[in-house]
Amino acid sequence: MSLSSATSSIPAHDAAVDALLAASLLAPEDAAVHAALGLALRAAGRDAEAVGAELASIALGRHDALMYYNLGTSYLMTQRPALAVKWYRLALRVDPELVAAHQNLATILELDGCRREALYHRDQAYRRQNIFIDGAPAAPRTVLVLCTAGTGNVPIEYLLAPAHNRRVKWVMEYATLEQAAQLPPYDLVFNAIGDADVSPASREVVRRFLSTCEQPLLNAPAAVARTSRDLIPALLGDIEDVLVPPVLRLPANGVAPAKRLAEAGMRAPLLLRPVGSHGGRGLQKLDTAAALAAVPGDTAAECYASAYHDYRSADGHYRKFRVIFVDRQPYAYHLAIAAHWLLHYTSADMLAHPWKRDEERRFLADPAGALGARGMAALGAIGARLDLDFAGVDFALLPDGRLLLFEANATMLVHTEDFHDTLKAKNPHVRRILDAFDAMLAHRQ
Repeated sequence: MSLSSATSSIPAHDAAVDALLAASLLAPEDAAVHAALGLALRAAGRDAEAVGAELASIALGRHDALMYYNLGTSYLMTQRPALAVKWYRLALRVDPELVAAHQNLATILELDGCRREALYHRDQAYRRQNIFIDGAPAAPRTVLVLCTAGTGNVPIEYLLAPAHNRRVKWVMEYATLEQAAQLPPYDLVFNAIGDADVSPASREVVRRFLSTCEQPLLNAPAAVARTSRDLIPALLGDIEDVLVPPVLRLPANGVAPAKRLAEAGMRAPLLLRPVGSHGGRGLQKLDTAAALAAVPGDTAAECYASAYHDYRSADGHYRKFRVIFVDRQPYAYHLAIAAHWLLHYTSADMLAHPWKRDEERRFLADPAGALGARGMAALGAIGARLDLDFAGVDFALLPDGRLLLFEANATMLVHTEDFHDTLKAKNPHVRRILDAFDAMLAHRQ
C-alpha cells in the first residue's frame, strides 16, 4: 500500500471506530463488540486505546470480577474515572464482597459529590476489612499508617514506597481498640489523616490508640488540626513577609453568608468553597456584593469564605508555587503558570509552553533565586510554625516580595513524573524530597 492510499484509509478506520464506540454504549457488556472495537482501534493506529477494548472483550467473555476490577483500575490510573466506575460496578455485580472495588468506587463517587452512595460503598468495604498490609515483607521498616476512608489522606504511594516499606494501613473510622492487639509489629506510626476537616468519627479512637502507643509518631493529629483553612490565618498570619487572607467558616443551613461576612468585616471579592474540598471542587469566586447576596443560607454543607487577593504577575500570568516540608525543612516541588486565577498544575498547560517549564526548572534548581532571601526566611518560619513532619504550602510571590498563602496542610501529593517525558527533568528535585522523607524515617525508627 502506498503512503497516499494508507493515509486515505485513515478516515475509514476512524468512522469504524466511531460506529463501534456507539455500539459499545448501546451494548456495554457485549464481548464481541469490544473485540471488534479493539481491531478497529488497532487499524486506526490507536494502540493504547485498543488495549482497553481488547481487555474488556476478554473480561466480558470470562465474566470475571477480578478482571473487571483490574480494568477499572487501569482507567482510574489513567484519569478516566467514568470508565473506571463502569467496570467497578460490573465487578461488584459478579462479586458483591470485592473490597477493593468498593474502596475505589467510593473514592470516585465522593469526588463527584455523590456522598451518600460513596458512604454506602465505604461501609461495604471497611465493615468487611479495615486493616490492609502491603509492601515488601523484608522491607527495612514497617510503618503503621492511620488513615481515613475518605479523601483527606496524605498520598503515601511514593512517600512510603512499597519496595522499602511494609505498610500496615488502618482505616480509623471503622477501627476498634481491640484490633490494636492484632496488628503486626511496626517501627513507626504515620498519621496520614492530613485534612483537619475529615473523619471526625475517627478522632476519639485515634486519640485513645495514640495515648498508649509507644512507637514514634509522625504528623501528630494535634498539629494537623491547626491546619484547617479557618485556623491558618491565626497560625501563620503574623509571620514576617507572609500574607494570609482572612477566612470565615460558614455553617450549613445557617444565616445567609452575606450577613455573616459583613458582620466579620469581609467584603467581595471572596472565594467560597465547601469544607473538606480540594482541587477547586465547588469553588466559587464572588466578585460583587450582589453576587454574594445571592448565595442562599440554606446550603447543605459547611463552607469556607476567604478574601480574594489578586496575584497576577506583571506579564499578566498567575503563578502558584508549591513547597514541601520534610521534617520542617522546605523543598521546592513545582511552579504552575497560567493566564487564569484558578490555577492548578494540571490545568496550567505546562506541557505546551517551554518557557513555563524553563521558569519552573529555574525555581526548582534555585528556589532562593526565585523567591529571594525574604521569601526563603518566611518559608523556614512557616515550616517551624506548622510543626509537621510532612506538609506543603501553595503560595504566590507578590510584587512587594511577600508570600501570598493559599493553603498549608499535609495532603499534598509528591510523585515522580513517570508518564510525561517532557516533565521528567523534574524528577531529581522530587527525588530529593522522597530521599529526605526516607532519611527522616530511618532517623526516627
